[in-house]
Amino acid sequence: MIFQEMSRKNYLERKVNNLLDACSQGKGRERVVSTVNFLENYVRKHFNDEEGLQVRYHYPGYEGHRQFHERYKNELSLLIRKISQDGADMRAITQLNQEIAVLISHIRLEDKRLAEFIRNSK
Repeated sequence: MIFQEMSRKNYLERKVNNLLDACSQGKGRERVVSTVNFLENYVRKHFNDEEGLQVRYHYPGYEGHRQFHERYKNELSLLIRKISQDGADMRAITQLNQEIAVLISHIRLEDKRLAEFIRNSK
């Protein structure tokens, strides 16, 4: 399971890097729709899997973690709706990059803590 998470994280980072490369070439708007669709699916799966592990191993930080997930999903959903309605202007792309940075930081910090907790629980 941990390996699968690492593979998904690497895939997420590749998708983000592709978006950033496209932005630097002036083609970011074309890639935003596919990136937000991927991101929404990724977040849903990742957070569900993560919460399942937290419940299974009685992770003490579960409730705070779950609350973060709910807030993040709501913010991402609002941003995706805005991009769908108004298009991918520079402000939307900047907000998307910020949301992705928050997600990557969460994965690097919080998921590492969860993995360590699970390893120590066995």
